[in-house]
Amino acid sequence: MKLETTIVGNGPRRIGLVHGLGVDSSTWEPFIEQLRAAGEVTVFAPDLRGHGRSPRPDSWTLAEFADDLVETFPRNLDVVVGHSLGGAVLAAAVERLRPGHAVYLDPGFQLGLPTSGLRGRLFWAAPALTLGVAALFTARSNAAARKGYPERTQRLISDATARFDKRMATSVFRDIAFRPVVAARPVVPSTVVLSADSKAVLPEALATALTGFGWDVRRLPHLRHDMQLQDPSATFVLLRDVLLGK
Repeated sequence: MKLETTIVGNGPRRIGLVHGLGVDSSTWEPFIEQLRAAGEVTVFAPDLRGHGRSPRPDSWTLAEFADDLVETFPRNLDVVVGHSLGGAVLAAAVERLRPGHAVYLDPGFQLGLPTSGLRGRLFWAAPALTLGVAALFTARSNAAARKGYPERTQRLISDATARFDKRMATSVFRDIAFRPVVAARPVVPSTVVLSADSKAVLPEALATALTGFGWDVRRLPHLRHDMQLQDPSATFVLLRDVLLGK
């Protein structure tokens, strides 16, 4: 499906931004401000299906998210950045999108969820319960940490979460857990940025393997999973060379 997309600027450097699960394109605003202050850019930020202003279907597979992205983004983007779920979606779409450079912020490549053996069967026998318990602890941790974010950022997150179709959560986690990204040579030049929370979405062994295949792996170990919200300036500075081609 064609996604509702926020387009900002009219500069020659064309950048796509793909948000994570439970928020939408509006939460990229502080990061977009960093981009526009530093260079002449045009930014394309879609709302994934079931998020923001985009349609609410009844199916939410990773393949469908990727198809939507391919249908929505213009061709020949200089850079596409995907955060968390957005990183997994970008990985599934990158061969068709073929941007000049792909950037993955704590991408959902290999979730730390059981998928085999007795533990896996028990976990996925009642995923709404098991994932719900895990989400409760994560939500409490996030809420405590986000109290230190600027009020505007907190409001952007809260408003975006209210627009999110929560029915998709179990389906999305299952799809990513059972279809992990494996280490291979990148289709296009690719950069991964890891936070202090990265092991939940991309294990250290995979980061090492990606480096061996020619991926550019960078780190912001003092920031949390939503690094571009916690400190958009530090996230931008780390990626300035890639984002602006300088």
